[in-house]
Amino acid sequence: MGRSLDKENPTRCSVSEGKPNRCIIFPANVSMVAEALERRNKDRIVRAKVASDLIVQIADSCFHLHKLAMVSKSEYLNRIVFKRRSNGEKENNPMIFISNFPGGIEIFELVVKFCYGWKVDVTATNIAALYSAANFLEMNDDLDQGNLITKTEAFLSFSILSSWKDTFQILKSCESIQSWAKELHILKRCSEAIALKASINKKGFTFHDGDAQGALANNVEDWEKEGRADSWWFEDVSSLRIDHFIEVINSIKRKGITSELVGSCIAKWTSKWLSQITSGLNNVTPKQLTHQLRRVTTESLIRILPEEENAVSCNFLLHLLKLGLMMKINAELLNKLERRIAFMLEHCRVSDLLVRNYGENDTVYHVGIVVRVVECYVSFVLRNPAPRIFVVGRLVDGYLTLIARDKNLAAKRFQLLAEALPKSARVCDDNLYRAMDIYLKAHPDLTEEERTSVSRAMEFHKLSQEARQHMMKNERLPLKMRARYILLEQVNITKVMTAGGSNFCRTKGQAIIRVSKGLEKGRMSSHKEIKVMKKEVETMKMQLNQLQMCKTQLQNQVKSWR
Repeated sequence: MGRSLDKENPTRCSVSEGKPNRCIIFPANVSMVAEALERRNKDRIVRAKVASDLIVQIADSCFHLHKLAMVSKSEYLNRIVFKRRSNGEKENNPMIFISNFPGGIEIFELVVKFCYGWKVDVTATNIAALYSAANFLEMNDDLDQGNLITKTEAFLSFSILSSWKDTFQILKSCESIQSWAKELHILKRCSEAIALKASINKKGFTFHDGDAQGALANNVEDWEKEGRADSWWFEDVSSLRIDHFIEVINSIKRKGITSELVGSCIAKWTSKWLSQITSGLNNVTPKQLTHQLRRVTTESLIRILPEEENAVSCNFLLHLLKLGLMMKINAELLNKLERRIAFMLEHCRVSDLLVRNYGENDTVYHVGIVVRVVECYVSFVLRNPAPRIFVVGRLVDGYLTLIARDKNLAAKRFQLLAEALPKSARVCDDNLYRAMDIYLKAHPDLTEEERTSVSRAMEFHKLSQEARQHMMKNERLPLKMRARYILLEQVNITKVMTAGGSNFCRTKGQAIIRVSKGLEKGRMSSHKEIKVMKKEVETMKMQLNQLQMCKTQLQNQVKSWR
C-alpha cells in the first residue's frame, strides 16, 4: 500500500450524528515506502523493496521491519539501535524483545502502520492503548512533527470531552493497561469528564451516541416524572470496575454533587456487584483471588462512603457490614462502620434492619449483625446517656417480633438480642413479651432451660395488667417463671388492698382477706370511739408486720427456684 496522504489534513475525525467518534490518522512525513503488511502464522512481515533489518518481538509474535521507518518515529527504538551500534554488536542480530507492551500485538501493528505511512483507524476502544503505546515508544514531535503522541492526544481529548459513551468505552479499555492509564492520567481525565457532565444539566451537552442518545433521552424523561432526574448517570457509572468507579466517585465529590446522590450511586453499584456474586457471574477467577478481590472491594466501598449523616441508608450499611464480616475486612474499618450504623438506630424503622440470608439452613434475616450494632450502641450510651434510648428499645422489640417466627432462629440468638439493651431502655415490656410469646409458639420443641433463657429479659413489673393476666395463663412460659409471677401478682394485689385500707392476715403462703369490721351501730361515747380506733391501728400494724414476713418468705422461695 502506498501513501496517498493529505499532508495538510493528516488527522481526519468523524463525529457524524448517530455514529460513535472515530478517526483516521497518518504521519505528515514518511521515511520509507512499503508495499504491504503480510501475516504469516503469528508473525507480521512488512514487504518492501528493501530487505528487513529489524525484528521486534511482542509476546509470541515477531514483526519483520525496517530500522529507517521505525527509528525515525520512535526515540525508544532509536536509543536501543544506537546503543547496540555503539557497543559494536553484530548487525546480524536485529532482534529487539519488548515485554509488557501496552495493548499487545494488535496495538503494535497499528504503530507499525503509522510508521510506514498507512492509515490507522482509531476509535474509543483502542485510543487509550494506542496513546499509551506511543508514549512507551517515545513517539514525540522532537523526532517528527505530528508524531503519534500528538495525534492520539488530540483524538483522546476530543472523545473524552465530546461523547459520554466514548468516555466509558475508553475507561473500559484501560482495564488491560491499568498502570499506563494511571501514569498518563487517562483515568483521571475520564473521571473528571464524567463528573463534570453528571454535575450539569443532562440536556446541557451532546452525547453523539446514536441509539444510546435516544434511549438516554427517554430515560431522562422517565426519571423526571419519577423525581429522579439528578440520577440519570447512575446506570453507566455503576457499570464500571471498582477501581475506575472509585476514581469517578472521588471526582464527583470534588464537583460538589450532593452526598445523598453520591451515596445512592454507591448503593446502586454495590447492588449490581452483589447480584453478580450471588448469580456466579463474578466467579471466573480462582477462589483465593476472588476472595481477596471481594475483600478489597468491600473495604474500598466503605472508604469512599460520604461522611454526611443521611448520605446512605442504614439498611445499605448493614449489608456492607455483613459483607465485611464475611470477607474478614480490616478491623478498624469494621468498627467504624458499626459505630456509624449504631448512631443511626434512633432514626431507623424495623424494615431498615432486615438483611436477608440466602443459605439453606440460615435464618431468613441476618440477626448477628443487628446484635453487634445494638451492642455497639449500648457501649456508646453507657458512656453518653441518650434520651432516645427508648426509641431503640421499641425498635429492637419490633425486630424481635418480626423474626420470632423464623424456624432457624436459635434461642441463644434471640436471647442475645433481647438482652443486648439495658433494662432502662424499656418503659413497658409488653412488646418484648409479645415477641417472646410468638417465638415460644413457633418453637414448641425448646427445652425448659431454653424457654427460660428466652424469657429472662422480661420484667414483671413493666407489664401492663392485660399482659400480666395473659402471662399467668400462658402455658408456653417456663413453669417456675409462671409460678414466680403468680406469687408476685398476689403480693401486688395485697399491697394495693392494704394501701386502700383493707385488713389482711397472712398464713403459710396464702393471703386471707379479712373484711374490716364496721363500728358498732348506735351512738358511742367519744372515749369509746377513741379506744376502738386505737385498737384498729394496733391491729393494722400487726397485719403489716405479718405481710412483710410473708413477702420475705416468698422472696426466699423464688431464690431457691433459681
